[in-house]
Amino acid sequence: MTASSHRAVAGSTGRGRRRPLRTAGIVAVSLLVLIAAGAGWFYFKLNGNITTFGADGVSPQRPAEGAGGQNVLVIGSDSRSGGNSSLGGGDGDVGRSDTAFLLHIYGDSKHAVAVSIPRDTLVEIPPCRLPDGRWTKPQHNAMFNAAFSVGESAKGNPACTQNTVEKLSGVRVDHTVVVDFEGFSKMTSAVGGVPVCLPKDIYEGDLNPNRRSRGERIFAKGPQNVSGQQALDYVRIRHGIGDNSDIGRIQRQQAFVGSLIKKVKDQGFNPGTLLPLANAATQSMTVDPGLDSADKLLSFAMSLKDIDLHNTKFITLPWRYQGERVAIVHPAADTLWADIKADRTLDGKNAGGAGAQGSPGPSPSPSSGSETGTGTGTGTDISIAVYNGTTKTGLAARAADQLKSAGFTVTGTATARTQGHTATTVEYGAGKEAEAKAVAARFRGARLVPTAAAGVKVVLGTTYASEPTLESPASSAPSAGPSPGSSKIADSARSADDNICSGLSYG
Repeated sequence: MTASSHRAVAGSTGRGRRRPLRTAGIVAVSLLVLIAAGAGWFYFKLNGNITTFGADGVSPQRPAEGAGGQNVLVIGSDSRSGGNSSLGGGDGDVGRSDTAFLLHIYGDSKHAVAVSIPRDTLVEIPPCRLPDGRWTKPQHNAMFNAAFSVGESAKGNPACTQNTVEKLSGVRVDHTVVVDFEGFSKMTSAVGGVPVCLPKDIYEGDLNPNRRSRGERIFAKGPQNVSGQQALDYVRIRHGIGDNSDIGRIQRQQAFVGSLIKKVKDQGFNPGTLLPLANAATQSMTVDPGLDSADKLLSFAMSLKDIDLHNTKFITLPWRYQGERVAIVHPAADTLWADIKADRTLDGKNAGGAGAQGSPGPSPSPSSGSETGTGTGTGTDISIAVYNGTTKTGLAARAADQLKSAGFTVTGTATARTQGHTATTVEYGAGKEAEAKAVAARFRGARLVPTAAAGVKVVLGTTYASEPTLESPASSAPSAGPSPGSSKIADSARSADDNICSGLSYG
C-alpha cells in the first residue's frame, strides 16, 4: 500500500534538517561503527537484505533527462507473499500496488515534491516485459495500478509501472523503489511509532467493508501514535471517512509520510536509530540496480538531509472522476510535469536546474533585436515543430502555414499527446529561449515552458483555436510568471510540517 511505499523514501529522507553538520557527523560516525568497530557484519547484512529487479524490463524508449534533480518512483506492494501474509495484503500471491508516487528531489537539494498517482487513474500502459521475456501489447484506458500486476508474479512488475509513469508524465525516472507491507510495518516500529490524526472514530467495519457488522473501535478520533500493524491499518483505511474514496486515503497517506519524515528528522541519526531503521528498510525493499547496495542507499539518503520540512511537498496528480474511475485533468497535469522536468518548484521558482537557485523561471517578455526576428516581425532562421493540443482538426496545418508566411521554418506538424490544452505553450530546449520568445509573441496568451528536449515546439491550445490567427510581435506577449495552473497546484500541496489533523479526507 501507500504507506509501505511512502516510508521507504521517508526513511531515507529522514536526515536532520536544522543541524546538517552535526547530523552528517553522526551518520559518518555511525558508518565507521558499522564497518570498523566490530559491526561490519551488520553492514554486510544490509547488503544481503536488498533485493533488486532487473533493468531488462525498462522500456528502451525513455524521456530525456530533465533540467536537474532526481526522480524516484516509490511503489507500495500489498501482496500476501512471504511475511506479508499475516499483515492483511491483497488476495492471492500476485504482487499488487495500491499506491505509487514520484518523488522529485530538486537540483538545489533543498526542495522535494512527491506526486501521488491515484491507483484508479486511466492511463496508457506501454509494452511491458513478462517473466518469460515476451513483451505485451500496449493497454489503452487501463487502470494505473494494473501495470504493477502485468505478468502476475509475486514480486510484481516495477519496471512496467516505471514505464507507465514515464509514458504518462514525460519525466525520466532515475530510481524505482518497492516496499511491501512487512517492511513498512517494521520501519514504523523502528522509529517508535508515527504521530497521526483521524477525523472520526474508526471501526473494524471501516477497515473491512465486507464485514456484516461495525465491529470494535480500532481508532479513536483525534491525534495518536501508531506503529506496526496499527500503522498499516491507518494507511489502508478507505471506507468510513469522507466519500470512501482512494483520493481521501491518499491525503491521509501523504499526512502520514510527512509525519514519519518529521519523526525521523527530530530523532536524528544516532546509531540507536540508524541501525534498526536501516535493517527494517532494506529487509523488504526491492530496488533498481542503481540502488543495489547499502553504500548507494546511504549516498542517496545523505543527498536528502538538507531538505527542510516545509519544502517537502505532497501533491496528487490533477484528477477528476470519470464514472467509477479517475481521469487526469489537462492542462493542469501537463503544467505540473513540465515544472518538474524544468526543476521548478510548485510556485514556479527555479530550484537549481537551468538557472540561478531560487530565481523565477525565464522571463517570458519578448526579446528585441533582429537575431530572432522580433524586431522585424519575421522568424528567419527559427525552426519550429507544431502540435495540435485541441480536438479541432487541421489546426496544426493552419498554424504552420501562417508561421511559414511570417518567415519561420516549420519542421513538421502532428497531434499532441493530449488534446485538452487551453493556453498555447511554446516549449524550448537549451539555448533556445530567445527563439521561443519570438515564437510565443505570435500567439495570444502563450506560455513559455523550458524542457530538456532540443529545439522549439508549439503546442496549440483552444485560445488559438477560437481565433486562429497570428499576433503581430508588438501586440502580444507570453504571460509573465508561473502559469495559473502552477499557482492552483501549489495552493493544494501539503507540506511535511503541516498540522497532522488538517486536510485528512476528500469528500
